[in-house]
Amino acid sequence: MKKVGSKKLAVLVGCNYANTPNELHGCINDVLAMRKVLIDRFGFEPSSIQLLTDASDSLIMPTGAKIKEALNRMVDEAEPGDVLYFHYSGHGTRIPSNRRVHPFHQDEAIVPCDFNLITDVDFRNLVNRVPKGATFTILSDSCHSGGLIDKEKEQIGPSSLSPNPISTTNTIKPKTISFSSILHHLSSQTNINTSDIGTHLLELFGPDASLRFSLPSHVLDSIPLVHEDDGILLSGCQANETSADMNPHQAGGKAYGAFSNAVQIVLQENPNDLSNKEVVSMARNVLHKQGFQQHPCLYSSDDHANSMFLKQI
Repeated sequence: MKKVGSKKLAVLVGCNYANTPNELHGCINDVLAMRKVLIDRFGFEPSSIQLLTDASDSLIMPTGAKIKEALNRMVDEAEPGDVLYFHYSGHGTRIPSNRRVHPFHQDEAIVPCDFNLITDVDFRNLVNRVPKGATFTILSDSCHSGGLIDKEKEQIGPSSLSPNPISTTNTIKPKTISFSSILHHLSSQTNINTSDIGTHLLELFGPDASLRFSLPSHVLDSIPLVHEDDGILLSGCQANETSADMNPHQAGGKAYGAFSNAVQIVLQENPNDLSNKEVVSMARNVLHKQGFQQHPCLYSSDDHANSMFLKQI
């Protein structure tokens, strides 16, 4: 029997949306590469890593319900001292919001393969359930991922770095699906004539839809603002930016997400332990040198900003 605080648990999700207008190419590669790093460098047991991809031979497709089921199970199993990790590579989006706590009237969300959006409210709810003393690190290589844990404290945010010209040897596709495209996709399935995305999601997915659409706004606004919680978000970009999916032209080139790849480079070049702040700062520098116009961000408590990436406290 394992002692309290000895577990390292992970959920890795890669969505390529193959054979759709929203197809990406590097997302599954991203989480496969991270799985190897978790095992080889950070001591995760293979049996403690759940992998969800939309590959044709996948046993569990990364639908909204299945992703939340895996995350809920991971949080439910957690004990003080455990390390929880969620890596998402795929599309992200922003949806209109009337909530008072959002001055820009936008909520951030990831886009599972069935378009059952998982929002910043859902991630806040998960983080609030993490046992005190465990850590829940989220790395989201998706567009508009800054702020993906609702109300989390910003440690590294907007940057004034000037972008370099991006290399033309790769095909770059932003990992974003517009609100209008998502609304059109959902309304074509419900045949309901409304621009309220929540109506469509609740009709299609019922209780599996995001809390963002099933709870009244005054309840959403009252979800605790906890700066000293144990949630840690490494986002691929700022909330108003897109993250890049790279598909190299050259023969044998391997597709990848720009942020996931930058983190891989940082970890390969620095064999010693790195803090969460160091990982994000170094990944920013890698992307800047490569010419990308996205700026990774860090959201966490002050203590966790300086704690070691994926290490037990």
